[in-house]
Amino acid sequence: MRFSTKKEDILNELQLLQGIVEKRTTMPILANILVDASQDRVNLIGTDLEVGLKTYFKADVEEEGSITLSGKKIFEIVKSIPDGKEITFKEKEELTMEIRSGKSEFKVLCLPNEDYPQVPEPKFEKNIVLSLDIFKEMIDKVYNSITQEQRYYLSGALLILSDNSMELVSTDGHRLAHTSKTVDKMKMEEEIRTIIAKKTLNEIRKFEGESVEFDLDENNLFFKVENKTLISRIIEGKFPNFEAVIPKDNPNILKVSKDEITNAIRRVSLFSTERSRGIKFSVGKNEINLFSSNPEIGEARDKVDADYKGEDVEIGFNSQYLLDFLSTVKAETIRFELKDTNSSVLLKPEIEEEIDYVYVLMPMKL
Repeated sequence: MRFSTKKEDILNELQLLQGIVEKRTTMPILANILVDASQDRVNLIGTDLEVGLKTYFKADVEEEGSITLSGKKIFEIVKSIPDGKEITFKEKEELTMEIRSGKSEFKVLCLPNEDYPQVPEPKFEKNIVLSLDIFKEMIDKVYNSITQEQRYYLSGALLILSDNSMELVSTDGHRLAHTSKTVDKMKMEEEIRTIIAKKTLNEIRKFEGESVEFDLDENNLFFKVENKTLISRIIEGKFPNFEAVIPKDNPNILKVSKDEITNAIRRVSLFSTERSRGIKFSVGKNEINLFSSNPEIGEARDKVDADYKGEDVEIGFNSQYLLDFLSTVKAETIRFELKDTNSSVLLKPEIEEEIDYVYVLMPMKL
């Protein structure tokens, strides 16, 4: 194998693969990427057996071939080369890759391509194409509510595709984020419901482009953006009945400036305990009183003007969960729909945004 390319042509692809390849693994081959040179391009594949990425870049291929080498080390080498420089890769004897650029020379030990795990091949026959910007924004809104625990069906977000509609939902048992968007001219033979792993969603957020093509088979999900195809194993298990969790009739309606409530929560949470992050809302006529205390530090109080219709309510929240929601909303005014001290609260932008977004938060006992 022998090929040459400009630093800029290969660097971005290697950067994306850093999130895929395993840093610590009992299988050394998973720390490598498969490099396959043929015709006028070089294909790169990385996988951790759960998530995989296939991509390619244009190159001057003098000699075709295939081998695997350290994903981290090849990235560090290419990154260290001056911008605009040409880099030559040449496979030597005894599984060694020689990398040259200018006066710099590296020899990297490799592993045979025969040992590399097979990565599933998508067909993309369903013709499902989604706006990448919209999909990334929906991911941002649900991402923080995905749990990192043993219940696998909660370690991802539920994607629902039906006629002219896309939904993305996540929950960690304490809160739930639900987003939905109308997708014109999307016709489905049958509804698709599948759980996308958190790592996969994070990798999609790094992609740049106009659209993402989606497909799936019995075991895998496929996302294609330009020259990149992301492969993700389907998470088995039944996602909770999220529709039943979203409160429909909370009678007490609170409207408040997003910036004012965000800043007040940040200030008051400085005195919340590190474990619970708990703060108390006392909601009454036209104002919210915020309070937190920590026996080792002291206490904090703040007050925010608000438009409130309903009975006086005292309720505790995890301040970080509130800030996670507020950081993903564009609207200037936030709507809280409350019932009582012990019931879940519905939060959403007061004015409808391009993506429909609701956030359900369980209260805390303080």
